[in-house]
Amino acid sequence: MGATCSVICSCGDILNSAPDGKISLADAFNESEKVAAWLNTCYTYIPIGGIQYHFQMRGPVCWCDESWDADAEAEPSLKSGQYYIGNATAAVHPILRDESAFWGRFWPAIRKCTYLITNIDAAPVDATDKSRWKAEAHLLRAFYYAELLRWFGCGLPIERETYSYTQDFSQVKRASYYETVQFVLEECDAALSSPDLPWRIVTGAEGYRVTKAMAEAIKARMILYAASPLYNQGQNYWEEAYQISKTALANLRTNEYELYNAVHYPATWEDPEVFLPNTHAKLFNEYFCSTMEYSSGTVDKETIYQTQGEQLDIWAHDGVGAQLGYKTGTCPSQELVDCFETDDGIPILDLARPYLDEVTHLQPNFHPDQVKYNEQDPYVDRDPRFYASIYYNGSKRKANWLINETSDCIENFPGDQGFRVRIIATWTGEPQTGIHPTDRKATRTGYYERKFNHPFAGLSINDLSGAQNKSFRLGEVILNFAEAAAEAGHLDEARDAVDEIRRRVNMPPLPPGLSQEELILRVRHERRVELAMEGFRYFDVRRWSSPGDDLEKTDRWITAMHITRNSDGSYTYNRGPVSVERYCWAPKFLYLPIPMDEVNIMKAHTGENWQNPEWE
Repeated sequence: MGATCSVICSCGDILNSAPDGKISLADAFNESEKVAAWLNTCYTYIPIGGIQYHFQMRGPVCWCDESWDADAEAEPSLKSGQYYIGNATAAVHPILRDESAFWGRFWPAIRKCTYLITNIDAAPVDATDKSRWKAEAHLLRAFYYAELLRWFGCGLPIERETYSYTQDFSQVKRASYYETVQFVLEECDAALSSPDLPWRIVTGAEGYRVTKAMAEAIKARMILYAASPLYNQGQNYWEEAYQISKTALANLRTNEYELYNAVHYPATWEDPEVFLPNTHAKLFNEYFCSTMEYSSGTVDKETIYQTQGEQLDIWAHDGVGAQLGYKTGTCPSQELVDCFETDDGIPILDLARPYLDEVTHLQPNFHPDQVKYNEQDPYVDRDPRFYASIYYNGSKRKANWLINETSDCIENFPGDQGFRVRIIATWTGEPQTGIHPTDRKATRTGYYERKFNHPFAGLSINDLSGAQNKSFRLGEVILNFAEAAAEAGHLDEARDAVDEIRRRVNMPPLPPGLSQEELILRVRHERRVELAMEGFRYFDVRRWSSPGDDLEKTDRWITAMHITRNSDGSYTYNRGPVSVERYCWAPKFLYLPIPMDEVNIMKAHTGENWQNPEWE
């Protein structure tokens, strides 16, 4: 990781090799600068996330019911196209290609962290540096284990000592999922015990180094997973999850982490041509379009960890494809749009059974108290987060449009290339931004992603093209706590946590008198809205399942809003499928398969089949 390297050392200078091109492991720990360089390599395995899944797409966001990847039809050999048709085996799985070969990526990272942890005590390193670097290695090892748990959903071998390549692997045992999570918590506690690991990075020179805040966030996330139905093996861990996440949240607040709750860049977001209807939509969009500063006076006190790596040209790869005429990428689903309540705080759909046709989602089951939602005028009076996150039919964007409007672009003709306001018309037949079944620049669903798109980003202002990916933030920790509290029966605390999230965007508090079951549904619903398109839903629909379940009710059919433009300029809105059903919903898709080569190796050594269910 370049930023860490610039703080600690220069890898190229320190790890100078011998004439044969090699140095020994022992040599790597005989100088402080070399130890620092070793720690630097431990960072290089952290995934960038955001749109940095091959090929400039959002990975898990497009592999669940949140969205459809427009590349699935335009470039069917890429990950989403192969995943949607179910072309996945343990030997060749589309998700586990390129930068997402997580099993082979994270184990070497774990080994490097372990080697540092077990060797740094004897190294000639200043005591303060030694304490901090060792804490960082513990925390990085916890992170890599956590990612393996999230993606593969199985217990893992616990590596406290570095495995030798020549040792007897027949004795290697896997811990249970819960036991592996306990190891992750132990690692985070080891990091937290260091007096020299900071709570926040406040200088750019130390950017992207891990902190105590990240340790608390990992603890709150992973104990939630351990308690969830898919992983708990029939045990009730909710009270433990509640206690751990409550402590984590309290410690973060004590150390001045708080929700991003004001517009801090009014020169941009108070411009009327941002086309956001209120302050709360503006602050939410501003947060996701801004990179956290590394300073003691940062206005962003919510982001806990942002990844290093470019999120370049989101507007060109993952926005309104017609702006450049290239690709759209993430197309938010009608299912996601249905989750944004009306501004009176009433859900659009009945959360217990949102669709009468539970698989195809064409018959919405409206919430019995819903009075504001109009099926033929569906985008008025919605949660401010809707406007901050979604471009919909009739919304507007001022940007550098590299298209000349034709007469059949009715809402926008005439219009030439250049910076101007364009109405995002998504009706069937609109040649630039209308819904289309195969065009790479078009939407599949009737919607475009807005959440991460700077309002004015375009070719001549690439510096506004994408903020760093926020992989841990306080909003998630609050919702993790809310879920654990609701499941453990601490209903008032769960309600207060959800209301804090809602209050930030001026949404009404949850109604009084909710039962535990009703409150759990509201907590899960709030996660869909607050964390939309951040990569959490893919994992949530899985961990909320039970072993042996499938994903048919969420992931088999993804729906769109098919819009007809009438001769009088009005529109008719009809729900319909995107195009074809997905074939990535069978029970085996609750987990990723462990790569077949690895399974064969461990079976040969241990006699045990390590493969995940139904991937044999």
